[in-house]
Amino acid sequence: MYGPTVVSLTIFFFLFTTLLILWRPRGLDESISATGGALLVLFVGSVSLSDLAVIGETISGAAITIIATLVIAMVLESVGFFYWAAEGLAARAKGSGYKLFGYVNLLCFLMTLFFNNDGSIMITTPILIILLHNLGLKHAQKIPYLLSGALIATASSAPIGVSNIVNLISLKIVGMDLYMQTLLMFVPATLGLLLLFGLLFLVMQKDIPRRIPLKVAGGGYGIGRHQYHPLKSQPTREELIGRNRLMRNILIFVFLVRMSLFVASYFHIPVEWVAVAGSLILLGWRWMAMKIAPTDILRKTPWAIFVFAFGMYVIIFGLHNIGLTQMLVELLRPIVTGNLLNASLLMGGLMTFLSSIFNNHPALMIGTLTLTEMNLDPLSLKIAYLANVIGSDVGSLLLPIGTLASLIWFHILSRNKVMIGWKEYVRVTFLVIPPTLIFTLILLYYWVNWIAEFVLI
Repeated sequence: MYGPTVVSLTIFFFLFTTLLILWRPRGLDESISATGGALLVLFVGSVSLSDLAVIGETISGAAITIIATLVIAMVLESVGFFYWAAEGLAARAKGSGYKLFGYVNLLCFLMTLFFNNDGSIMITTPILIILLHNLGLKHAQKIPYLLSGALIATASSAPIGVSNIVNLISLKIVGMDLYMQTLLMFVPATLGLLLLFGLLFLVMQKDIPRRIPLKVAGGGYGIGRHQYHPLKSQPTREELIGRNRLMRNILIFVFLVRMSLFVASYFHIPVEWVAVAGSLILLGWRWMAMKIAPTDILRKTPWAIFVFAFGMYVIIFGLHNIGLTQMLVELLRPIVTGNLLNASLLMGGLMTFLSSIFNNHPALMIGTLTLTEMNLDPLSLKIAYLANVIGSDVGSLLLPIGTLASLIWFHILSRNKVMIGWKEYVRVTFLVIPPTLIFTLILLYYWVNWIAEFVLI
């Protein structure tokens, strides 16, 4: 039992840390704020040293998996894969702005599915900025591609748990394997993404150019080759064929690694082992074939994201210890246990609200810890947990502060002098996110109930 001083200080440190993360005074990094808050919570005693060991064990597998995935993404970036993909987008659009809109969102969806939401934002946003700039589009015409790509990239972490570090941490807490999470979530979340894409197109259609230039300065489609092509001179036909073959082989390898994660999860093999093995193979190939030493990975890996996740989890664990989750349990258990549809809508709505106020990292952790204290039956637990994920990954997009990926996206835009303000952001999200959220949560209820007739869950 903790005294009122410890309780009050823990809540204050949580709120103050959240404020610093969202405000970022003088560009203060989120990881520094989270680390400071964690140290203060540890100092007042709401988190013990033994709790740190539990926290480390809980998030280590997720962190290793995400790091390995980011390593694969950085290897692909260093060999020009993502620029090759962007060039292909412009070529396949064949001068149609509408087709380009579809391909941009497909790219962002696949990048998150194959890697993770933060990595997808960090990789695709700079490429899209270059692509749209070199196509000569006006500022208003760029917004539909950049904004829809960011929303789709972030929301695409919902279908499979391995695309988001906080999803992986939550899977560990509720004891659900990756295979089961994907079986129950992939269909409703993907259909929700299709609805989101359709709504985004309808809302922003007037700013999407019907026709775009087939070619731009520098030669080739979409992006001038002189800006990124690994060859110093204009490639020959044979070199282009070889490059395309190389990129396709790399894509097949990454796909096989991704599928291996689900196989490993099904057989209860730690997925981080498979992810690390895949990243080491790709790193070794790059070192031998392209003479690029792996030391650049240490410099490029965004370690701050993992420091941020650990720090926030320490703070949330402190809130859990002082009784916040128990209070939520008493408040929510009658509603969650009474009706599965209510459980889906309530938990998804609650995560949307908490994510919009406090960011989805602490929100999903609070929600997940709360569920573990409710003693729910397996079906209710799974629906409530998956609804948490939908609220955290989709509902959190209502405001820019809802996700770390959105904050990263705004930072990249600002660094590249592309001005998109909160007003432009919420003008779109307030129209597209609520219907997408409600549709996905209702679909989740029906899908999980249908699957439960065939699979023991």
